[in-house]
Amino acid sequence: MTEHEKKTIVIAAFGATHPKALGAISGMAEKVRKSFPELEVRIAFTSNIIRKIWHKRRTDKEFIAAYGDMLREFFYVKGPLATIADLQDEGFRTIIVQPTHIYAGEEFFDLVSYINGLNSIKTVKPKYLPFRKLVVGRPLLGMPGPLYDYHKDMIAVAKALAPDVELVRKDNAALVYMGHGNKFYSTGVYSEFQEVMRGMYPETPVFVGTVEGFPGLDIVMDGLVHIGADRVVLVPFMMVAGDHARNDMAGDRADSWKSVMCSRGIRVACVLRGLGERPGIQAIFIQHIREVAEDHSISL
Repeated sequence: MTEHEKKTIVIAAFGATHPKALGAISGMAEKVRKSFPELEVRIAFTSNIIRKIWHKRRTDKEFIAAYGDMLREFFYVKGPLATIADLQDEGFRTIIVQPTHIYAGEEFFDLVSYINGLNSIKTVKPKYLPFRKLVVGRPLLGMPGPLYDYHKDMIAVAKALAPDVELVRKDNAALVYMGHGNKFYSTGVYSEFQEVMRGMYPETPVFVGTVEGFPGLDIVMDGLVHIGADRVVLVPFMMVAGDHARNDMAGDRADSWKSVMCSRGIRVACVLRGLGERPGIQAIFIQHIREVAEDHSISL
């Protein structure tokens, strides 16, 4: 493959600090590698804080003894800008950046801003442009705009979550998803997705809440009390089942979602599995990669 033809895919994830949560990210990367075996695949973390934690772990002897062989690649994980710069320096001039963000929120639009900035580079001679094509795919629940109807992305995700509905039906329980959300950016997409789930599975009570932003736990609790729910299955609506899922959702602290629900007499079962571990969700991201490549005439 000539330098002009060298292509790569960057999996841009928010990241995770909990070792057991990283299987969702590495599993997603492995799925991409198997789907596009001719392309180089790299992982980047968009969270500055999470990257610094992993870099500090390089010298943590106890952590290395426990997880070193399994998680060594994450000790040196970089952000999207540094990852793209490395690839460009290695001769990759066609780069697809596929975010694993849930929706088009703050993290996603910051990533798009980085890509737009790099694409704004102009050289005197066109042959010295750093990239032939540098493009970014859309997040799980799609994004605003006329090219792809984000409602169809939501429907695809709802279909991929059918196993959750089957699980709660066996116990006659309500299904509650905990998303991350954002304090400073609209999180109405979670409420919209909740309605998509309810429309697709009308026999099952479905609630979608967020750790940050709207709808919060208080809104979810109001809904559960209103329907008289006595059983709930709690599921993270996040790519990884990391600290938020294990502490804010399923932890033993008095303010965790599980504890608050239990204090109201609701029996709670928790699923500690990130969306990125699910083959149906992985397939949606693979499709997003195929579509952004086709939109920009990139052969895979």
